[in-house]
Amino acid sequence: MGPTASGKTDVAISLCRRFPLDIISVDSALVYRGMDIGTAKPDAATLRRAPHRLIDIRDPEQSYSVGNFVRDARAEMDAIFAKRRVPLLVGGTMMYFRALIEGIAELPPADAEIRAGIDADAQQTGWPAMHEKLQSVDPQTAKRIKPNDRQRIQRALEVYLASGKPLSAWHESHDGQVKKNPRFVKFALQPATREVLHERIETRLNFMLNNGFVEEVKVLRERKGLTPEHPSMRAVGYRQLWQHLDGDCSLEQAAGKALAATRQLAKRQVTWLRSEQGLKSFDPLEANTIDAISGCLIDFFDA
Repeated sequence: MGPTASGKTDVAISLCRRFPLDIISVDSALVYRGMDIGTAKPDAATLRRAPHRLIDIRDPEQSYSVGNFVRDARAEMDAIFAKRRVPLLVGGTMMYFRALIEGIAELPPADAEIRAGIDADAQQTGWPAMHEKLQSVDPQTAKRIKPNDRQRIQRALEVYLASGKPLSAWHESHDGQVKKNPRFVKFALQPATREVLHERIETRLNFMLNNGFVEEVKVLRERKGLTPEHPSMRAVGYRQLWQHLDGDCSLEQAAGKALAATRQLAKRQVTWLRSEQGLKSFDPLEANTIDAISGCLIDFFDA
């Protein structure tokens, strides 16, 4: 695990050279095809050396949920175990990690008719008004969702309308048990200071902008049916560049917004990591980080 730009991919590939590990991506943006530069997706040469599972498995017009990830990741883990190898889960989507390890409530399936009705109401009243509606039926869930978070408001209302049971009640009834749960050992890469992480984020964003990020978003904008409201286009960087290409701001302003949004994302990731139990943290810039993690892995395998 680790915040964005902490060097997770490089460390993971180094570990794969030492141990019989196969990488599974734990990243809600890397699942999308055509989103390569802005997500810092490993290039083709890197993927040939160290294949990553759960990359490029959805078109950007499609949705991908926590439940989708848990099912897909468990299938990939089973396939890796069948080859007598070990899954190495790598990424920064902390909610995916937690759902995989602790389990996830079995929610009602998506209902296109109910969802269309919610969207029609939202078109008339706006998503903040739909958030107020959610507040009236499920205040616990509404408290965790921002008034403009279309996707999460929509799903919470859909669950309630489909089942008559608030989303929060579904989660409370889940006992957290995961069928055939394997043993996990959790590592985090965290630079020693926030300033170092911010510098790495800025350097990486500048590299993206100088190597085709704007052109990548231009191509995505031309896809029929893809809008800035799709979850894929709400990824940091993509949303801001879409606004620039719409003429809402200059490229310099979009870059500034993307930098601020990425730093906020990193802050949320670091905060999440602080709440993780049994986490072993390492500074990716320390010379002995790979050796230190390797030693922990040997102890884990021998246990």
